[in-house]
Amino acid sequence: MASSGFPDIFSWIQSLPPISQWTPKSSNVSISICSSPSSSQPSLKLSIPINPQTATLSFSIIADFNLPIALWTSKHFKFSPNNIKPINQETISSLLVNVIEDVLHYGSKKNNFLIKFLKLDSIANLEEVFNLSFLALLFLVCIYEAPAGLRSGCLNILKNYLADCWSRQASKSLMKLLGSNLEEEWMRSMNLAITNWIVEHQAEQRTVKTPSPLFSYAISTFGGLWKVQLYCPVIAMDIEKSSSPSCGDERLQFSLNYHQLEGVLQFNYKVIVKDRWIDVMLNIDNIRCDIVRLVNETLMNEQGAGIGEKHFPSRISLQITPTRQTNVVSVSVSKSSENPTREIGKEKGIEGSFEPPNPYLALKVSAGETITMSLKPWKFEESVYGYSAKLNWFLHDSVDGREVFSSKPSKFQLINPKAWFKDRYSSAYRPFTRQGGIIFAGDEYGEGVMWKVDKAALGKTMEWEIRGWIWLTYWPNKHKTFYTETRRLEFREILKLTIA
Repeated sequence: MASSGFPDIFSWIQSLPPISQWTPKSSNVSISICSSPSSSQPSLKLSIPINPQTATLSFSIIADFNLPIALWTSKHFKFSPNNIKPINQETISSLLVNVIEDVLHYGSKKNNFLIKFLKLDSIANLEEVFNLSFLALLFLVCIYEAPAGLRSGCLNILKNYLADCWSRQASKSLMKLLGSNLEEEWMRSMNLAITNWIVEHQAEQRTVKTPSPLFSYAISTFGGLWKVQLYCPVIAMDIEKSSSPSCGDERLQFSLNYHQLEGVLQFNYKVIVKDRWIDVMLNIDNIRCDIVRLVNETLMNEQGAGIGEKHFPSRISLQITPTRQTNVVSVSVSKSSENPTREIGKEKGIEGSFEPPNPYLALKVSAGETITMSLKPWKFEESVYGYSAKLNWFLHDSVDGREVFSSKPSKFQLINPKAWFKDRYSSAYRPFTRQGGIIFAGDEYGEGVMWKVDKAALGKTMEWEIRGWIWLTYWPNKHKTFYTETRRLEFREILKLTIA
């Protein structure tokens, strides 16, 4: 059953009486799904109209005005008038696919998505997954289709449903059901809508509290893998510092707004039982961070400053802590990445020439000095605070070695076409992937952490908290501007590990 006050649509559909018992004067049944906070405004209802002539039914989200307005309508499904349950499992399965497809179609890609599920009775938490999918669709329909007077009040209610603990738990089940590729498309569609909603409020000089500044979830597997997945629209991240209060360039602001952060943290863990203690080893497998467009390339070029104007990751900080530390004895970390090497070489001599009688005589004079520096763009540091392991990745300016997230480029650098951050996604020396993201693997940036745990913890399940902060920075790529900014995102997840 859906908690948090959102109607349990799944159970309502399941409990509908035979169609022969529906009110004779009406060819549909309905349920209120979002009551307007104002008595002068209509509510949103889910209606199921039937067509007796074709023996089909459909589902509609309607704004219940005196003359109802349909905001969304599903496909048509066959029904049997003689069935005790008018809506069978096959129809519910098809409706769920219909709802998910329409959520995806609100994104920038209009492809036909291939969605195949197992049988409904094999889907864990089916009721919660169905209700959450419908809630997500209702949220998007409200943003894009609802009349202005109705939209604001209903969105304020729906966003609280989406931020509820029930919604977060159901989201994990839904993401597992969709698979990674459709999960990314789902989140891009949702965050595009949230971005449009925020932009609308900013244009009216109003503030809006989004359903959540980010969506994240964590997975612990018995195979020794910890994974944290997170998504956040860039526009919803906190601005930590900027060169001016506003960008002042509508095209650049469009480009910066319509992106989302997609991050993946993967760790391999191993439990080794020794004679006197237990070693819990956590190794970095992959840290990935991408800045992904929420609109297509054509729209970005027409309304924005081009696809190359976007933020880039400038710092990632993680803190991993056992939540109950009674049985923890110690924590050890591996070494940080090495400081940049600096090599200084000198060559001195004398060089000259004249033509003496003896051909073996000569005078040469020369003087010279060379200095070379080898500097990796990213520096990794590990440290310990209590029993917490702190992992930090910093992007450094390849010219002067300064940390990018905390520094500000000079105006000369901003107009210098040879600055390292110019054409940063095509240069051979770029500190990012060609798409503008980063990938850290344990073999190059950070190895791991080890906790020694008392043997009294054997057989118990321990929790580890992962807190993280990600900084995104914008310095101009090809666009001519002096505007710069750095945004920050914070997240927290709990992962479990059985000591065995």
